[in-house]
Amino acid sequence: MGREPSAAGAWWKSCLIVGVVAGGYSLYMLFTVGHASFNTSSDGVNWGLAIATYVFFALTSSGLTFIASMPMVFGFRELYPIAKRAIWLAIITLIAGFSVLALELGHPFRMLWAMPTGLQVMSPMFWMGVFYSIDLVLLLIKFYLLWQEDWDSPLSHFVGTASFVAVILASGMLGLVFGSIVMRPMWYGSFTSIYYILTGALCGAAATVVTTYMAYDFDRAKMPPVLREMAEGDHMPKVFATLIGIALVMILTRFWTGLWSNLDGLEGFHALARSPLFYGEVLIGLGLPFLMMLSSRIEHKPGMQMAAAFLVLGAMFINRYEFIVGGQLVPMFKGTWVASLTEYTPSLTEWALTAFGFAIALGLYALGEKLFNLSATPQSLMVARAGDRRMAH
Repeated sequence: MGREPSAAGAWWKSCLIVGVVAGGYSLYMLFTVGHASFNTSSDGVNWGLAIATYVFFALTSSGLTFIASMPMVFGFRELYPIAKRAIWLAIITLIAGFSVLALELGHPFRMLWAMPTGLQVMSPMFWMGVFYSIDLVLLLIKFYLLWQEDWDSPLSHFVGTASFVAVILASGMLGLVFGSIVMRPMWYGSFTSIYYILTGALCGAAATVVTTYMAYDFDRAKMPPVLREMAEGDHMPKVFATLIGIALVMILTRFWTGLWSNLDGLEGFHALARSPLFYGEVLIGLGLPFLMMLSSRIEHKPGMQMAAAFLVLGAMFINRYEFIVGGQLVPMFKGTWVASLTEYTPSLTEWALTAFGFAIALGLYALGEKLFNLSATPQSLMVARAGDRRMAH
């Protein structure tokens, strides 16, 4: 059994209530109204808020796996204090994403016989599902091994490496789901897979920062010495700033290219230029945290680190929504009877599905804090750190 370092261990009950209410309402609407309860349509925006929520959770899970792979696969041992928590978060965010996607599909159980009997091996969506399923299984095995204090055995290293490969393929295939659709120019191209992989790493880093502080009542003094040492060091702010900078460059260059081009189908970028959400995402959600993590005066302050992580997560959720929905605003079949851009506003059912996904993720995280020691580190690291401190004195 684990410990209960904060009120986080009790959150799962509140999240259970929210999940039951939001999930129950969504199921009721899907059973009574069907997919018409979504403000999506076959001749306009096909994929709305629910798909954006799935992409947000799936890529956050991928990013968390990247973060956990740094110490377990590539040997950056100073990151071991966040590895176990990152693995648990990767599991629960992927479960949350799958749950939202299953309800958005309308008939998820058809996959049980449709996929084996009608393999679409040329479809990126098929391989996305295969690789994310493999990734989830490997993550569960890896977490069990860590629970058994097996950090560095050949089996543990193999599982970690296999999970890293699987998640690269999974997030890349998720990008190809959109990047392969040539009739949607705002999505089309190999850039989408690279964009998803790198911005997923940013989401994983932000989620790790938020939940690590969350587990200790947002008080660094309550952290174990090894974890507190990592939070006070230079590595986390610098890595965080680097990932934010990469995301900013990718978002702004995509936006600039879309505005500059006169290619038919890119008019959605002009709608993006008129969106207050886009400027909030870039300036407040990414630009401000980038400057905060570059400032030597404030980059080590717990409040600044937490604020930067919360802002980044909010910005990336907006980004997933704008990417998914914005890419569908230009009608594929134009004529005098079709408006220049399709209008879309998420329905109450779609918002309920989003709340359901976040309730699953936060509830399972809180349950994990209650049941497991998510800040555990290898005994060898503890011994090495103790030896370093003795030599320093």
